[in-house]
Amino acid sequence: MNFDFVIIGAGPSGLTLACALANTKLKIAIIEKNITKNFSKPKIDGRDIALTHRSIKILKDYGIWKFINKRNTSQIKEARVLDGDSSKYLSFDHKNTIRDNLGCLVPNQIIRKAIYKEIKDLKNVKIFTKSEVAKIISNQSGSKIYLKDKRIFFSKLTVIADGRLSKIREKMGIYANKTNFKTSMTVFRMKHKLDNYKIASEYFHYNQTLAVLPIKKNLSSIVVTLENAKSKTFLNMSKNEINKKIEQDLKNKLGKMSIVGKKYTYPMLTVYTNEFYRERCVFLGDAAVGMHPITAHGFNLNLRGVSILQNEIKNAIINKIDMGSANVLKNYEKKFKKVSLPIYLATNTIASLYTSQKPITKIARRSLLYIANKMSPIKNAIMDRLLVNN
Repeated sequence: MNFDFVIIGAGPSGLTLACALANTKLKIAIIEKNITKNFSKPKIDGRDIALTHRSIKILKDYGIWKFINKRNTSQIKEARVLDGDSSKYLSFDHKNTIRDNLGCLVPNQIIRKAIYKEIKDLKNVKIFTKSEVAKIISNQSGSKIYLKDKRIFFSKLTVIADGRLSKIREKMGIYANKTNFKTSMTVFRMKHKLDNYKIASEYFHYNQTLAVLPIKKNLSSIVVTLENAKSKTFLNMSKNEINKKIEQDLKNKLGKMSIVGKKYTYPMLTVYTNEFYRERCVFLGDAAVGMHPITAHGFNLNLRGVSILQNEIKNAIINKIDMGSANVLKNYEKKFKKVSLPIYLATNTIASLYTSQKPITKIARRSLLYIANKMSPIKNAIMDRLLVNN
């Protein structure tokens, strides 16, 4: 089967790229090992995605945002970072911007469902489910993609978006810098008596990280990150024990609290691939950069990658350049590295600094928050990065 463009992996990044190229004449195939209902009816996974204004604009441009009902979004008016039991905090407030909010939270399954709604009727896109790639062989003219069921696809450009533990990347012998933090993130929702005032808070305690994300006035998404052994203990606690623990950890700032629904746990592993492209192949999404969720920037960064790649592809089409050529893919790598590498390294540093139990790091992180809060240029620079809408 011949296609202009083959995407391996029907995750958010791969599907969003297909949406971005909907108005082209490219014949696109998406190869996915799972079945279709996983896309049309994605399971709740407990994760609420913090979208920046830039990301919302990208989703609007690609026709996805119209499928996200406003009632499924939760505005963030302020973001606070707190260290240990200190009463002082680093604050990012929408009042210091021209916006009426910093961004919004949307459940992960709602985003995935919206992406699928946009893509399912696109005439130039075909999704092949229950299809697993065995190997890829590329040359100057294109790539041959061999499936385990013996089918063969030919494409001018192959996009590999099969996740941070990409099997394709591994089969191609491409090294990826992986950091295992030996911690696990547990997410769940809690009702609470007091108003959260649409404030997102991140508490860096000395034995855990605790995030509170405002969903409704009296409902928040709670994210607890612990060492793996402690995480297992936490998961075995009763609902009443968890209620009391979170109330105490928050010093009763939200009053009486009660857990609702299931708990979901994820291991903390970050990935940064050493090569963003090979001959006729390019890496996208978590297969390229898998972020630590401590800064809630993973999905936003993936959307930037999609935006950069689709711009390079469209420019190549306009200028009648081979979209799978090394120059086109090299431009994508250069631009996406410029965006992704600084925030990847900074996020890993923050994650290491704020989870370390060493006395010197405790002093350093408290000092860092104090300095950042006092220096307006630093805060303004961060706010600009959060709120940029171009």
